[in-house]
Amino acid sequence: MIKKKKELKSFDTDLTKYVSQDIIDQAKAEAQKQIFKLKLAELRQKQGIKQTDVDGFSQVSVSRIESRSDIKISTLVDYVHACGFDVEIKAVPKKKKNKEEFVLLRA
Repeated sequence: MIKKKKELKSFDTDLTKYVSQDIIDQAKAEAQKQIFKLKLAELRQKQGIKQTDVDGFSQVSVSRIESRSDIKISTLVDYVHACGFDVEIKAVPKKKKNKEEFVLLRA
């Protein structure tokens, strides 16, 4: 007897059949932390700035900042400014019905 391969309809939907929602939420949170690290390095690289050339930061400090998954807002603002950008932090509603955003910080 030949077994049919089961097609996945939606990764998220099918995943919940096999893995608890808590584990999925933890994985998503960890993925967001990793993405944040990559974005900080990408921000600097897009400006053509080497780790050794970020104003006000040593190469070691830049490396640490870019490898952290959690960072103080003040450090983030200083780092982003040194890379030639401004920072804007918004609060965005979780529910799709209300699309109003609230700016918490503009620096």
